Amino acid sequence: MTSVASSVDLRDSADSHSPKPKLDHKLDIRALLVFLAVIALGLAFTAWSIYKDILESGAPVTNYLPFILLGVALLIALGFEFVNGFHDTANAVATVIYTHSMPAPVAVVWSGFFNFLGVLFSTGAVAFGIVSLLPVELILQVGSQAGFAMVFALLIAAIVWNLGTWWLGLPASSSHTLIGSIIGVGVANALIRGRDGTSGVDWGKATDIGYSLLLSPLFGFGAAALLLLVMKFLVRKPELYAEPKGQAAPPLWVRGLLILTCTGVSFAHGSNDGQKGMGLIMLILIGTVPTSYALNRALPASHLESFTKASHAASKVVETKAAGYNVLGDPRPAVTIYVAQHQINEGTYPSLAVLIRDISHQVESYGSISKIPFAAVGNTRNDIYLASEALRFLAKDKAAELTDSDKKVLKEYKDQIDQATKFIPLWVKIAVAIALGLGTMIGWKRIVVTVGEKIGKQHLTYGQGASAELVAAGTIAAADMYGLPVSTTHVLSSGVAGTMAANGAGVQMATIQKLLMAWVLTLPAAILLSASLYFVLRQVM
Repeated sequence: MTSVASSVDLRDSADSHSPKPKLDHKLDIRALLVFLAVIALGLAFTAWSIYKDILESGAPVTNYLPFILLGVALLIALGFEFVNGFHDTANAVATVIYTHSMPAPVAVVWSGFFNFLGVLFSTGAVAFGIVSLLPVELILQVGSQAGFAMVFALLIAAIVWNLGTWWLGLPASSSHTLIGSIIGVGVANALIRGRDGTSGVDWGKATDIGYSLLLSPLFGFGAAALLLLVMKFLVRKPELYAEPKGQAAPPLWVRGLLILTCTGVSFAHGSNDGQKGMGLIMLILIGTVPTSYALNRALPASHLESFTKASHAASKVVETKAAGYNVLGDPRPAVTIYVAQHQINEGTYPSLAVLIRDISHQVESYGSISKIPFAAVGNTRNDIYLASEALRFLAKDKAAELTDSDKKVLKEYKDQIDQATKFIPLWVKIAVAIALGLGTMIGWKRIVVTVGEKIGKQHLTYGQGASAELVAAGTIAAADMYGLPVSTTHVLSSGVAGTMAANGAGVQMATIQKLLMAWVLTLPAAILLSASLYFVLRQVM
């Protein structure tokens, strides 16, 4: 299947005496047909799943325009994951290809399969961590013209930058790109509304993610270098630290180790990066088909009992903080202002108390989340999202003056309501998994050559490849557990550089400078692209 993506512009210098792998392969028409068939089946499965969910909701279809927008938005979102696949996953296969542990066509198909599995078994925490960066007013109006402009702008900007850096063979970060695109939309939205541009972004969450993106490559460099030195001390096998001899495969045990590390990186990449597209697809579905996707109707009836208990406990905590103030009218604007500005005033706690009581009344009056009528699900979902975000910020707000006991009660309530809105249908995971998995089989060569040949001054050894990938897999898996997006590209390429430094091989500074430039420019470039696109789309939509 990889032969579909074989590039003719990069020469294959491999021969029987050269350690460089054979990267070019003839186009196999059968592989192309299978590839196209999988794409067609994936799109058909997605369309059928949406149709089935809408049919089961029982909501009447009165306007087909939202479904046209849904189709376009889903294609763009899946296109982002497809590009993400061939842009980032080349890092996972570079080491096994350049150590001759696996032929290039087999390696990319293998990696694609484990990317697919990684997406399917992902937790969803990263998906909603990404979504929480978006401006709250756009989240609450995601089905509006502004909401669609937001989704289109950030996805198109991310795709454009990813394609540009791929064309130049630069291992830039898809995670970095998407975060920049989200920030750009947030800043542009705030400016359009006459506010300070810095007020359009959750900078606390952005800072947490920024630290993970900043520190993960530094950790990758240091940890991979240290691991290689430890391996040299503990595993005294000279063949592990030698470059390949011609086109010969490494010893079986070395080969197994390298394939295992490639598998781990591929699975971890799918688990972490695949979630970014999932979160955005859920936003698209909520905006266009709220009757089916605004609330998790699969929650069991037993959920009501635990929800009711947690709701009453949370109400008491918030009402105590309200200190006798009452709210006349709609409580939502005051809570929305707090979520947007993170500043507590005399209306914050009273309004939140009313909102919690309203949510409790809505759910309890119908008997369960699944029984809320389709005409009301959009409003209920927005109320739950607003309350959840307010509680998230209050837990970190020193001005809230919450005790540890208060925080525990509010967290239990937040966990209960999040079950109703923070869910990902299985078909969404499958669609994203197919897009990411197929993407690994296209266009991988440019990035593979950079990682395999242009970072170090010497050919990659078996031990270096294993060290870099072990660190990358572990770092990405740990970040997934904490719901933080990290860059497979940054972690693995910096890991390779770390092993080169530790091995005394030296690094090619010209390549390192280009990587650093792409790393530095990605964020501002993505911000500028998405902000500009958002301004334009707001004028035409």
